[in-house]
Amino acid sequence: MSAYTNTTKRYTDSEILDLMDNASLKELGKMANAKKLEIHPRKITTFVVDRNINYTNICWVDCKFCAFKRNLGQEGEYILSFDEIDKKIEELLAIGGTQILFQGGVHPKLKIDYYENLVSHIAQKYPTITIHGFSAIEVNFIAKISKLSIKEVLLRLQKAGLSSIPGAGAEILSDSVRDLIAPKKLSSDEWIEVHREAHKINMKSTATMMFGSLENNDDIVEHWRRVRDLQDETRGFRAFILWSFQPNNTPLKAQYPHIEKASSNRYLRLLACSRLYLDNIKNIQSSWVTQGSHIGQLALLFGANDLGSTMMEENVVSSAGACHSMNQDEMIGLIRDVNEIPAKRNTAYEILEQYS
Repeated sequence: MSAYTNTTKRYTDSEILDLMDNASLKELGKMANAKKLEIHPRKITTFVVDRNINYTNICWVDCKFCAFKRNLGQEGEYILSFDEIDKKIEELLAIGGTQILFQGGVHPKLKIDYYENLVSHIAQKYPTITIHGFSAIEVNFIAKISKLSIKEVLLRLQKAGLSSIPGAGAEILSDSVRDLIAPKKLSSDEWIEVHREAHKINMKSTATMMFGSLENNDDIVEHWRRVRDLQDETRGFRAFILWSFQPNNTPLKAQYPHIEKASSNRYLRLLACSRLYLDNIKNIQSSWVTQGSHIGQLALLFGANDLGSTMMEENVVSSAGACHSMNQDEMIGLIRDVNEIPAKRNTAYEILEQYS
């Protein structure tokens, strides 16, 4: 019998590190899939039809892993007009979309009034669209530039129509790594605090992790521990999404030429371990956008129960060279191919339509 068989226990940091270092990929897949079936015994795998709208690419934060941002006044910088945003939403509605993932760069001059007006405009004009938007760094900076508390910003945006916030900006919740890859970005504690304040007002969120830059396994486990601890406290995370750093065209790659895109093996190992360690988060999402559709499908056998978004539009990781795409029919086919039941969901992970 394998030394790694218990899927019901809560893993300690040292135990998950042992699995990361020593368990075979096949063994990790079996364990993570068993854990997934404990949580999702009906073998339903979900996806959402949405669009990622980046309302601006202007950003002062200068993350070294980003190829998307532009400085204020730099060639190629933009802020989308309300009419341009409306057109994107109407294109999404035409294919049956239900959600916009709404985020941008951290604009140095936009204050709370702009964001309130923007969210209110969308919520009132398109009441069937769920607004899942504004990463922790955006919320944190809006609060600072508007001289408001985090809670005040979230309450005002919630009143305007914001439903939930994404986990973007987490990268690795280890400040020794953050100081190297994004020294101007908010700290790990500040990222956690934004999500804690959101959860306090019953605004749900997701948690993400970007691996494959300068972190080590201890940093990864620190990240998982921070997320799991907050989930124990608030139960506010709906899902966890693991994705790999896309090094092409980024300042970090220029500074550290040895960095290469993480392997599929590494992604699947970490995905399986995240499913085992994050025992209090119901949904684990496959990152087919960075891994491609085939590894995205294989992730369903390594603990993921959600194939994520059809991603009608994606600008950030594509700026770094990842150009995968998939439509609803392709997602349904991939899910059926691993003998699971496809289902379209909304932002709250409520099933909208099941495909037998």
